[in-house]
Amino acid sequence: MNKEDIRIRNVIVHIMDSTIGMPVLSDTELEYGSEIAEFLKEHIARISSGDDAKECRFYKEESEIYQMLNAYSDEDFLTVSKEIAGLLYEIMSSNIDIPPADLMVVRFREGEEEYLALLKMNYKAFYTHRTMTSEDGEGNRNEIIRHKSILPSETQRLTEAALIRLSDLALQVIEKKYEVNGEKTNYFSFLFLKCSAHMSHKSKLSIVSRAVESVQKEGFDETERYEKQMRAKSIIQEEIEEKGGFVVEELAEKIFQEEPELKIAFQDKMEKYDMVKEEIQPQSENTVRKYQSQHLYTDTGIEIKIPMEQYKNPHSVEFITNPDGTISVLIKNIEHLEAKL
Repeated sequence: MNKEDIRIRNVIVHIMDSTIGMPVLSDTELEYGSEIAEFLKEHIARISSGDDAKECRFYKEESEIYQMLNAYSDEDFLTVSKEIAGLLYEIMSSNIDIPPADLMVVRFREGEEEYLALLKMNYKAFYTHRTMTSEDGEGNRNEIIRHKSILPSETQRLTEAALIRLSDLALQVIEKKYEVNGEKTNYFSFLFLKCSAHMSHKSKLSIVSRAVESVQKEGFDETERYEKQMRAKSIIQEEIEEKGGFVVEELAEKIFQEEPELKIAFQDKMEKYDMVKEEIQPQSENTVRKYQSQHLYTDTGIEIKIPMEQYKNPHSVEFITNPDGTISVLIKNIEHLEAKL
C-alpha cells in the first residue's frame, strides 16, 4: 500500500496493560488530527509493504473475529473493537510473557477497498521529565522518571498487527512468538485471530539461502565452497534486481547447472517446505540489503566488503588461487583510497 492512498476513517484505542488485571476499553472513538493520521498511515504502509507480513485466511468456524467481521457494518465499529480487545486481553492476561500494549483498531480505505487494522502497540520504557510542586509549596521541582508505557514511534516496526480486507476477510499478519504454556507460540494468529498463515517472503528467502549454503557446504571442500557461495549470492541478487524475485525451481537450475546431484539435494530440502515451485518476490529494501554486497572474512582477521556490481567486474576485483592452495584477493584500479578512524 502507498501511504498517500490510505484514508483513515475511524480510530479507537484500548489499553491492554496486563499488569493491572483488566483492560481499559474506550467507549468513544479517538478524535485524531493530521499528525495521528500520519502516524497510523506510516505503520499501516510499513506492514503492507514489508516482507515480514504473512498472507492468512481465517478458520471460519473457529474464529470469533471472523464471525464478528462477517456480519460487520460501520455502526458496529465501536462494539466490535471492544469485543476484539476483550479477546486479546484474555489471552494476554493468561500468558505473562506477552508484553502489555495499547490496541489501536483502525477503519481505513485504500483505493476501492475497505480495511480494518489491528495494531498492537507494545509499550517501550523511556526516561522523561515531570514537574511537581516543591515540598514547601513555593516552587517547582523537576524530576526524571522512567515512563513504562511509551508507544512505538512511526519509524519502529510493530511486532504484532493485522490488516483485514473487509470485502473477503483476507489478512496480512505480522507477529512474534511468545511463550504460551511453556512453548514458543505464534499466539497472535493461532490463539487470537485463529487463522492459517503462509510464510512471509522474508522467511522464504531465508530458507532458500540456508538450503543453498547447506548443500554447497556438503558438496564442496573449503577452497571451492567460498567461490560457489559467492556465485550463488550473486545469482540471487541478480534475479531480485532484474526480475523482482525468482521461482525456486528456476533459481536452482542457474545455481546448480553444473552440479545436478547438488540440485537434487537442494530440491529435496525445498520439498520439505513445499517450495520447489514457489515464487519469491521480496519488496523491502531491508530484506535484500545483504545480497547487495559480498562480505569476506579471512582466517587472519581481515574483513572485506565488496559491492556486488564491483564483485562482478573483473576489472575491479580478482580472486587468485595460489599454487600452495591459499587465496589472494586483488583489488584493481583504485583512484582514491581513504582511511577512516
